[in-house]
Amino acid sequence: MVARVVVDAMGGDNAPSAVVQGAVAALREDGSEIILVGQEQRIEEELKRWGKPAGLTAVPAEEVIAPEEPPVAAIRHKKNSSMAVGLNLVKRGVGDAFVSAGSTGALMAGSLFLLGRIAGIDRPALGALFPTGSGRGYLLLDGGANTSLRPENLLQYAFMGSLYVEQVLGVSRPRIGLLNVGTEENKGNDLTRAAYRLLAKSDLNFTGNIEARDLPEGKVDVVVCDGFVGNVVVKLMEGTLVTLFSLLKEEVGRTWLDRLGAVLLMPAFRRLKKRIDYAEYGGAPFLGVDGVAIKCHGSSDYRAIKNGIRVARELVRTEIVDKIKQGITQVGVGE
Repeated sequence: MVARVVVDAMGGDNAPSAVVQGAVAALREDGSEIILVGQEQRIEEELKRWGKPAGLTAVPAEEVIAPEEPPVAAIRHKKNSSMAVGLNLVKRGVGDAFVSAGSTGALMAGSLFLLGRIAGIDRPALGALFPTGSGRGYLLLDGGANTSLRPENLLQYAFMGSLYVEQVLGVSRPRIGLLNVGTEENKGNDLTRAAYRLLAKSDLNFTGNIEARDLPEGKVDVVVCDGFVGNVVVKLMEGTLVTLFSLLKEEVGRTWLDRLGAVLLMPAFRRLKKRIDYAEYGGAPFLGVDGVAIKCHGSSDYRAIKNGIRVARELVRTEIVDKIKQGITQVGVGE
């Protein structure tokens, strides 16, 4: 199946240069179609730098939603923004998926207003994929879309996360963990205790509570929590990785012997950076909306955009939205 991926050319700190370069790189790796949406003149200027491969088209949209703008108001009032126009292309069936490194709040609001929710999913969730020592990685839901949830929402997240990891990452019967302050069944607050009971009764491969310190070990494939906790985890992980690499650079440059050792270890350092670099993981899926929407990091370079497009293509290919629609009624918590 040839996926038609709509890309927000104006979203992100490095737009439109990194976005256009990433789209061109993605097309040269795969024969899908890409529709760039944004300020036409600036897109054309970037295409002169990176080339314009077959399968790439541009749709004009002169307005840009800034990160600091109120998300709902921005989507409602900036109807000619690159994000609103792009999501409408998916809604109308012109494109199969939407990718943006722009405002997270605006993407969530726009996806809900323009694409709508899947019936049976009360509150869509933002997924975040993290590396682990085992090499498999884990998907965390919710990464920041909803801070106030009911236990049934966490069960829905577990179902969507399990399906995503199985279909997209190829993990058979994914292990699901409930993020909590302890591993015992009675730990946590009212939300987590009630969610534990629902998950334990489900047909999902629920392994119980998991503490934050155990996440990097790869003990589970899907982690569910509310968006407040999830966003704290996401930001902490990002900050920790940046700080560790900064300290490593500082230490290896202290003496000539350290620098010599660093030269010898450079291939290993590069492999490690590749394993934990968010750019290699592409984007975060917004699961539960009636369409494929991918959020790339705001500071994405062209590699992150390219991989975000790859993730979008994979979700279209695996028909993840249709599979969520078909399976959510079996979970027994829909509307």
